[in-house]
Amino acid sequence: MKKRLLLLLAGLMVMFVLAACGAKSQQSVVKDLDGTLTDLKSYKAKAKMTLQMGTEPQVYDVEIWHKNPSYYRVNLKNSKKDQSQMILRNNEGVFVLTPALNKSFRFQSNWPKNSSQAYLYESLIQDILEDKDAKFSATKQHYVFETKTRYQNNKMLPIQEITLNKKNLAPVSVKVMDPDRNSLVTVEFSEVKFDADFDKDAFDMKKNMTASQLEVPVMGEADKKEFSVKYPLAELPGVTLKGEKEMKSENGKRIVLTYEGKGKSFTLVQEKADVMPASASTVTVSGEPVDLGFTVGALTDNSIKWTHNGVDYMIASSNLTPDEMEMVAESVQADAVK
Repeated sequence: MKKRLLLLLAGLMVMFVLAACGAKSQQSVVKDLDGTLTDLKSYKAKAKMTLQMGTEPQVYDVEIWHKNPSYYRVNLKNSKKDQSQMILRNNEGVFVLTPALNKSFRFQSNWPKNSSQAYLYESLIQDILEDKDAKFSATKQHYVFETKTRYQNNKMLPIQEITLNKKNLAPVSVKVMDPDRNSLVTVEFSEVKFDADFDKDAFDMKKNMTASQLEVPVMGEADKKEFSVKYPLAELPGVTLKGEKEMKSENGKRIVLTYEGKGKSFTLVQEKADVMPASASTVTVSGEPVDLGFTVGALTDNSIKWTHNGVDYMIASSNLTPDEMEMVAESVQADAVK
């Protein structure tokens, strides 16, 4: 009898230990993430971002710095390293820097709190915390969440899969998907360092512009090649290309595409971007900075403007919603036939 009792107690102890060491529940992991977000002071991260929105994948190296409460430095470089753009946030506002054109724009904006950001860790945690219907699974090394996105244009990219490291809850990868579950944006993190130290001027606009231009020099006259016309791949029902005009401009040519149909219309303008003189000051821009994946644009109620590979683009419309303008803009970056 005594032997049986000892065996029973031993069995209960084993079951208790196994339960204590068992898999964490979704609620437990979410609670840990909430605590991580509260305690997050700073981090540095590196990632590779791949966009599948055009005919060919576009690959970018992304370097992310964040320091509480609201300092950010996100450096985006294409795989050839000949184009880069940086988003900065400091006490003076939100800046978008394009070193090759010596351009800096300032927004009075609450970015990045107004939308999902696939390469910002705290934004990913917020996506998980806010989606009460998030799906959860676990592998040997990872926790995986499937959540709704908080993109302003979330009809095109409504869901995402966020993979976290079990040991320290660091981000491993993010897949942002369309309604058919095709991954259009993939972010793969290669380095994440929490509690990172920064110099006093790490988020200074002028210092970052100068440093960036050592890596990506300001474009010269020899770099000003003619550009190929690009057409949007995104389809608005019943809206088609009605006209294409080429005009002369100070930088060569200006292309104006006109789209119309079913109560919707917009104009897409493309022309070579100006390289600003070294003495140029920062331009304050109306509207909100909007992440198009391959670049950052300026979005207002009636237009969206962006620069990519040395070309300025603008979509203007009196009857497209901001979401529709953003969706069209995101699809312009790929070479395509009419």
